[in-house]
Amino acid sequence: MKRNLHAGRPRSGGLSLNVFTDAEMDDIHLASLEILERTGVWVEADDALDIFSDGGCVVNRETHIVRIPPYLAEESLRSCPPKSFLCGRDPEMDIVLEAGRVYVSNFDEGIMIVDSHTGEYRHPVLQDVREAARLVDALSDIDTYESAVHPTDVPEETASLYKWEAAIQNTGKPVGTEATSAYDVKKLIEMATVISGSEDEFRRRPLIGFGVCPVSPLKLPRDATEVIIESSRAWCPDTILSMAMSGGSAPVTLAGTLVLHNAEVLSGIVLSQLAERGCPITYGSSTTAMDLKLAAACVGSPELALFSAACAQIARRYLLPSFVAGL
Repeated sequence: MKRNLHAGRPRSGGLSLNVFTDAEMDDIHLASLEILERTGVWVEADDALDIFSDGGCVVNRETHIVRIPPYLAEESLRSCPPKSFLCGRDPEMDIVLEAGRVYVSNFDEGIMIVDSHTGEYRHPVLQDVREAARLVDALSDIDTYESAVHPTDVPEETASLYKWEAAIQNTGKPVGTEATSAYDVKKLIEMATVISGSEDEFRRRPLIGFGVCPVSPLKLPRDATEVIIESSRAWCPDTILSMAMSGGSAPVTLAGTLVLHNAEVLSGIVLSQLAERGCPITYGSSTTAMDLKLAAACVGSPELALFSAACAQIARRYLLPSFVAGL
C-alpha cells in the first residue's frame, strides 16, 4: 500500500494554507446548516425522498424540497469514517485517504482530444481511454486514474462500463468511475467483484470508487442520489463534489459560494449516511468562479485555488478526506 507523506502536520511544520480562521469556519458551517434547515434542497427521486423522510427530515412531496435538521447533518458527519482507501489491481498502488495525505490524479472528463499520432482534433474513442490509462500508469507522480476522456464509439447508455473496463485493464492504480445511475453502480460492482476474485475479497479491497455532483444551486438530481444510495449500500468509497460557480450558480463572494457549496455536499453526505451509516465518503470540490464576460468556468485561476484550499480546510474540520480541483 502506498502511503504518501503528510502535509500540514503540526509536529513536522509542513506546508499548510488556511484560507479562513477557525471562527470564520464556524460561520460557514453554521450558515450551511441554516440553509439546509430553512431553505432546503430539491431532491428529484422518490426513493431518496423516502430515505430523507424516514431519517427525520421535513419532506414536501409536491415541491420535492427536503429540509434537513442541523443535528442530523452533524450526526451524519460524525458517522463518516475519517480514513478510507482507494484500491487498484496492484495492491502496491492502493492509497490511504485521510486528512493531511496528499495525492495527485488526472483531471476528467475530456470530450475532445488531439490525436497523438496525426495531430487531428477529434472526439475520443475507447482506444484513447486505454492509452490515457497506460500513460497515467507510467507516471509515478500521478496516484489515481480518473476518466480522462469520454469514448464516442460505444453505446452512451453503457459508456461508463466500457470506460472503467478499458481503464482497469491498463493500469494497476485505483480507477475512478463516471456512473450516472443505480444500474451503472450495480454492474460496475459486479465487474469489480469478478476481477477481485470473490465477494469477500471485493469487500476487503473494493476495486472501485464513485463520485457524484449535486447541481447548483441546492439540487440533488436522480442520477446523483441513485449513485449515492447504491454505492453507500455496497460500502464503496464515494466522492460528493459540488461544482458551484461563483457569480453564476452561486453568490459572487468566496464565502457565500462556499456556504452554498458546503450545504450541497452536506446534503449528499446526509443521504449517504441515512442509506448506510458509516460508509466511506470523500468531500469534493470543483467549485470556481464564472468569467462574467464569457460565461465560462475559470479553471486554473486564482479563484479556483482559493476555493480548493478552502474546501480542503473545511474537509479537515469535518475529519473527512477531500478531493479538490487543482491548477
